[in-house]
Amino acid sequence: MRIDLRSDTVTRPSKGMLDAMMTAKLGDDVYAEDPTVNALEDRVATLFGKSKALFFPSGTMANQTAIKLHTQPGEQLICDKYAHVYNYEGGGVSFNSGVSCRLVDGHRGMMTAAQVEAAINPPDFYHSPLTSLVTLENTTNKGGGACWDFNEIKNIRKVCDAHHLGFHLDGARLWNALIAKSETALQYGAVFDTISVCFSKGLGAPVGSMLVGDEALMNKALRIRKMLGGGMRQIGSLAAAASYALNHHYDRLKEDHQKAKEIASVLQQLEAVASVEPVETNIVIFKLNPNLDEALFLDNLKAHDILVSDMGSGKLRMVTHLDYTDEMHANLLEIVSK
Repeated sequence: MRIDLRSDTVTRPSKGMLDAMMTAKLGDDVYAEDPTVNALEDRVATLFGKSKALFFPSGTMANQTAIKLHTQPGEQLICDKYAHVYNYEGGGVSFNSGVSCRLVDGHRGMMTAAQVEAAINPPDFYHSPLTSLVTLENTTNKGGGACWDFNEIKNIRKVCDAHHLGFHLDGARLWNALIAKSETALQYGAVFDTISVCFSKGLGAPVGSMLVGDEALMNKALRIRKMLGGGMRQIGSLAAAASYALNHHYDRLKEDHQKAKEIASVLQQLEAVASVEPVETNIVIFKLNPNLDEALFLDNLKAHDILVSDMGSGKLRMVTHLDYTDEMHANLLEIVSK
């Protein structure tokens, strides 16, 4: 029995999802004539209280589009040093938008409003890049699935307003945060200018993300998506998978969170493990004792057909997901405990 905990992106569509994909009504989305895509975009926009949403093939493209919306070449965005837009999007911030990143040394991928304010370059000091955007990530990937304090997010919004900065959320795993914190999409839509959300992680769809915002911004986003190669045709089958995921896989995210906490509890009892980061959602990040051979540890897991991610800097990661069954979970806990 293979147990793949490298990421929550390794899931396969369920039978119900495949049925929804096969029966979806299709049209040409470049002409805005795909009824399934249009319905999903309307639904997600309404969820966040925004006027418009746009379907993307990937979260990276959605984030890169948002950054280009809010900035001009030569300007600078502020983000945490763990941010996905900086670490895992192929240098797209500089390549696509000609923008630099001002990195903040936050806590588990989360920074404070005071840190954001301190990172803003004086707008009249033309020797430094003009600060134009603040980006947050919730939950934080490198931070171990940590969830932001919403009050701190609101404080950062005040800083953005005071300095006329755009405010974007990389919400690839925002669904997990909403479940874990009993928050709503409307709360986030009221605070951020743009938000990206992903359907191919915890929700288990095969592909797809969405960017939401107000009408003027999203009309510009449509052009940027085209420039980046994101214009797609009969993609209602993909939108149907995302819609099915929202209908059937959203509430069950709490099961992934519980399993992740149980894995963390077992890891904390092992002599081989030096530390386990606090677990709020579906990501478990841990470090081995320095005297232990990391490669040997990973090889031992592979020998039991267990796959995890090596994040570098001594950090290992396990991510629970839709296809990680109760039987797999019981086997994993037994194997790891030994």
